[in-house]
Amino acid sequence: MSQRKSSTKAEQQKQEDILHQYQDTDGHFSLVRNFRLADLVTIMNGVCGSFSVFSSAHYLVTNDIDYLWSALAFPLAGLMFDFFDGKVARWRKSSSLLGQELDSLADLISFGVAPALLAFVCGLRTYLDTVVLAGFICCGLARLARFNATVALIPKEKGKAKYFEGLPIPSSLGLVAVLSYWTKNGWIEGQEGLPWGKIVLWGNPGGRGELHVVSVIFGLWAAAMVSKTLRVPKL
Repeated sequence: MSQRKSSTKAEQQKQEDILHQYQDTDGHFSLVRNFRLADLVTIMNGVCGSFSVFSSAHYLVTNDIDYLWSALAFPLAGLMFDFFDGKVARWRKSSSLLGQELDSLADLISFGVAPALLAFVCGLRTYLDTVVLAGFICCGLARLARFNATVALIPKEKGKAKYFEGLPIPSSLGLVAVLSYWTKNGWIEGQEGLPWGKIVLWGNPGGRGELHVVSVIFGLWAAAMVSKTLRVPKL
């Protein structure tokens, strides 16, 4: 136990020493100059997530299906950058606390905000739907924060964590894949509508008590992300 604690302290000290270089460098663009190659790859993940959000907005304004397909594709591109930033960091043997935070923030955009907005665009637009989607984003946020805070405590194998506590947030691409399939078949708002329809929990149809059955899937996915007991092996 004492050996693990000393190893953790040494790693934290190393990360803090690396972070100090950002504070010790003067200049308006010193932050950018100190970015590592892996950090730039991580930022491209955030760029993909941002483009997905804006493409969804364009679809809502224009109803041009090409924008929706672009919005569905960008999170997948973000996953590619999310995969390669770790590879690049290990190849260059350079990582930092800043890079870890960048990775989490980029993941939140690409695999939290973008999929939730895609679900809204495809038809989850009732009041309760948006409550569930907001919970989905916040659970993803909490899951990323927990990972950053506890990653040093998770057992390692060859320098990598052996498992994830809860579903990793990039798993939301499974939901994006389902939305893509429904889009292909026209099962979205403005066409045939989402599968399984709606239920009314209280009040009248069309009111605040109306909920799409599909929202339950997003709610369960959110719960799985913040689960403490669910352990997903890391590939």
